[in-house]
Amino acid sequence: MALESLKGLYVDQLRDLYNAENQILDALPKMAQKSSHPELKNAFQQHEAQTRTHVERLDKIFKQLGVKPQGETCEGMQGIIKEGEKMLKAGADADTLDAALIAAAQRVEHYEIAGYGTVRTFANELGFGDQADLLQRTLNEEGNTDHRLSHIAENVVNADAMTAA
Repeated sequence: MALESLKGLYVDQLRDLYNAENQILDALPKMAQKSSHPELKNAFQQHEAQTRTHVERLDKIFKQLGVKPQGETCEGMQGIIKEGEKMLKAGADADTLDAALIAAAQRVEHYEIAGYGTVRTFANELGFGDQADLLQRTLNEEGNTDHRLSHIAENVVNADAMTAA
């Protein structure tokens, strides 16, 4: 579908998010494995399960629209994940690495929040109320994940990283 209409742009942006979510599904297990704080490891594991639900919601929307989800590569997410992978290889101590993982994860969340807010608005404009509701649910969950990561950083991880050798 061409970008000659709002609907075409909507589908394009949904495909971008679909690809982004699948990239995240590949990255989250690695992030959980590298986490040393149990609360952070648990947050990554729970978000992986939640991300699978996000993909299922997108699949449902694509089915309703009668289009395939593939066809778009989310280069923005590729870049964010690549930056995060560089942090994993930087040789930081465990506590500082956890702080770096949270920083990378929050960049991912903020990117998703921007994307889901946009497509939710497009869905409303196009009269796709049911799709807008699904997208709002995902948007809310992404925001909750961002807040949870902030809480973990502010109450546990950052303090530990400050005292790292």
